[in-house]
Amino acid sequence: MAYRRGPQEPVPEEETIVWSCTNEQCSCWMRDAFSSENKTICPICKSEMEQETRVLPVIT
Repeated sequence: MAYRRGPQEPVPEEETIVWSCTNEQCSCWMRDAFSSENKTICPICKSEMEQETRVLPVIT
């Protein structure tokens, strides 16, 4: 296993719209770009999901 020495490049981040589960016991969320519907159902607990904004690493 190789270890990288020296400073690492910072990961660019941006505000991203995500769908977050409304069930307090569930921590499921997904990026809006990866959802197929306007109003989604949580794939884990089947509760409703609501839109929110998070600062996440940029996916290219």
